[in-house]
Amino acid sequence: MNLTISGHHLDVTPALRDYVSTKLERISRHFDQVVDIRVLLSVDKAKDKDQRQRAECNIHVKGKEIYAESTHADLYAAVDELADKLDRQVLRYKDKAQEHHHLPLKREVV
Repeated sequence: MNLTISGHHLDVTPALRDYVSTKLERISRHFDQVVDIRVLLSVDKAKDKDQRQRAECNIHVKGKEIYAESTHADLYAAVDELADKLDRQVLRYKDKAQEHHHLPLKREVV
């Protein structure tokens, strides 16, 4: 799994990098077919101070791209919310991928 963390109008500190990587470990623990994760952390110039910190993530899994974003006043809270959204999406994708194995129809022997 390749993890890329970048910042836009923001310096990504080692503490922030460790925090993001520990939060996204949960996704790789639930689903082992994750190929690539790209995280973009940014600070917007929004007038609403509650929505200035933004965290976006693209996850490339086998056959699909999963995207989520989160905004919050605190960047760590935005990362928490982002991890929760991604976890739900990955689990939903995993369930859909595993439901393709249906039981064969049983024939009545007369």
